[in-house]
Amino acid sequence: MTTSPNERRKPPTIHDVARVAGVSRGTVSRYLNGGHYVSPAARQSVEVAIKKTGYVVNRHARSLSTGRSDSVAFLLTEPQEKFFEDPNFNVLLRACTKALAERDITLLLMIAGTPDERRRNLRYITSGHVDGVLLVSSHSGDPVAAELRDAGVPLVACGRPMGIGAPGAKVSYVAADDRDGARDMVRHLLSLGRRRIATVTGPLDTPGGVDRLAGYREVLAEAGIEADERLIVTGDYSRASGEAAVARLLADGVEFDAMFVASDLMAQGVMSALAQAGLRVPDDVAIGGFDDSPAALATQPALTTIRHPLDRISSEMVRVLLAQISGEAPATVILPTELVRRGSA
Repeated sequence: MTTSPNERRKPPTIHDVARVAGVSRGTVSRYLNGGHYVSPAARQSVEVAIKKTGYVVNRHARSLSTGRSDSVAFLLTEPQEKFFEDPNFNVLLRACTKALAERDITLLLMIAGTPDERRRNLRYITSGHVDGVLLVSSHSGDPVAAELRDAGVPLVACGRPMGIGAPGAKVSYVAADDRDGARDMVRHLLSLGRRRIATVTGPLDTPGGVDRLAGYREVLAEAGIEADERLIVTGDYSRASGEAAVARLLADGVEFDAMFVASDLMAQGVMSALAQAGLRVPDDVAIGGFDDSPAALATQPALTTIRHPLDRISSEMVRVLLAQISGEAPATVILPTELVRRGSA
């Protein structure tokens, strides 16, 4: 019997893979479900057979048998425009996507910048459509982390989550040592002989905003310099807030010879505003940023900054989340930062 050219060819099955590989169906199944108890030789044979047959995993069938979706949510609790403006979010998303793709797991980008978006996303997540959540940019008073934890959803936050309830109710998180990074930068500015060091903080309802300001205050105190509250301006990590901070300092007539700016994007705005005011960097004002994002290389001169290890943070977030999905307890990872010296300070 000949096959009509109009008839659809049946897709290859796990049985076809086993036949071509010369192994049992059970061996192929174990390979597809993580490779446990599969010898290196059998693994190689199965991989060759999958390529030869063109076999594609039936994710729906796997989901029914394992109770997992093989997908993870990247949940950003910021307005959509922040995702496109701040390069750090794109770095995190790209690195998390890569780390999960190596394990054949799909990453879903979800943005919850409004209460309605938060409700819709939480409803989707808690309905079992994803196996876990990578939570990015949580704010104090934001209920997302607590609601996901209370719903039993495996969760890892980027940065120390704030306001999640009782201390014993743990949430996994991976963070850079923001406070220590800020201390390194302020010590560097002091080593240049600067004494009137202003700062533009991050949002003070975020762990980065709180911890970077704390590091700034601590080093001034160590140096015997009383912090002048007029030199502390709150920003929101945007370029515009860096420009506004300089405008405020100049309007108030506050003298400063250096600035520690809590993000590279804000530092871009700071340097632009200083140039418009006729002030030279670093001659008149030395500038230090935080992140070592692409924005740090887009300034003139290039920005001295604190390297925020976003690639390592991403890979650790994925590792900790997958461990939690597999039943392990919540975990905390704190990664070191690094001072990167360039022309601005």
